[in-house]
Amino acid sequence: MKYISLKQPYAELLANGKKTIETRGWSTKFRGSFLIHASKTVDVEACKYYEIDMDRIAKGAVIGKAVIYDVKKYLNNNEFALDRNKHLSLKKLVNNKNMYGFLIKDAIKFDDAVPCLGKMGFFDVVYEL
Repeated sequence: MKYISLKQPYAELLANGKKTIETRGWSTKFRGSFLIHASKTVDVEACKYYEIDMDRIAKGAVIGKAVIYDVKKYLNNNEFALDRNKHLSLKKLVNNKNMYGFLIKDAIKFDDAVPCLGKMGFFDVVYEL
């Protein structure tokens, strides 16, 4: 199964179903179920804005799963701002740079986080037997 790493608190917001669009500077043809990995990096400003206690959220672990069902391309800040309540990003597009929104549904947060290392992009879970 594939998984993708997100900074906290965005991984938490995605796993809880509050964030339904994940924004990236690149597109993907991948569709289907994936695991949500919370990176060790925390966006302090976003934690304060969303009133999430940084000390109480998992870092460096898989915390849930969801389904990517489509990708949307944002061409400018106006389009990006219209979906702010779905992607929850506090940032703006730089110089109207293209941005992609991965449309997410069916998010589930796991009861227990599973520690593992993250990587860039979508990557495959490797199990050791």
